[in-house]
Amino acid sequence: MRKIWGLRRWRRNPLRRRTDVVEACAALIAASLILLVAPAVGWASGSLAHGALVKAAREQRAERHLLSATVVKVLPHPPIDSDPETASARDAHRRVLARWTGPDGSKHEGTLGAHPGADPGERFRIWTDDRGRPVGRPLDTATAATHAVLAGIGAAGATAVLVDGARRLVVWQLMRRRYVQWDIAWERAGQDWGRADADS
Repeated sequence: MRKIWGLRRWRRNPLRRRTDVVEACAALIAASLILLVAPAVGWASGSLAHGALVKAAREQRAERHLLSATVVKVLPHPPIDSDPETASARDAHRRVLARWTGPDGSKHEGTLGAHPGADPGERFRIWTDDRGRPVGRPLDTATAATHAVLAGIGAAGATAVLVDGARRLVVWQLMRRRYVQWDIAWERAGQDWGRADADS
């Protein structure tokens, strides 16, 4: 309640400038937009992204097939890499020459990644398209939901940043105007304002 009384007193303060009122209004509008519009934009973006990702996941599940491939030969590891990220990815899979039959009955052979302990003759699962070409695993609903949530958070954050950036631009313009007004006021006061021997 004291803050409200402080605002009322501030409204009647003779030292209050018009730029102060504009700056306060810009801050109030920016806060309102950040609290109300940013979450709405985030929710709408997340909902749209979720719908698109679920549709894409459904299409991928319809177009991709889980098949069995047989290891023909284990291929040697590539030379040792000093990069820990690529080294750990290399250790998680073993390159093998494999043979598989596509969903359309076509025979295929190629280099694939299998689990580290894969041996010749062993069977493992791969995802292929309708022609039997290896493809990535289809998007699942949990991953789609996670991406949609991240898209919504990103959209809300970007909206908040844009609103705050606009508010800062307004405040910067107001500060430039204040400096101009101060310069004019100092020029009006004259060169010897405040001196003890000045005729004031």
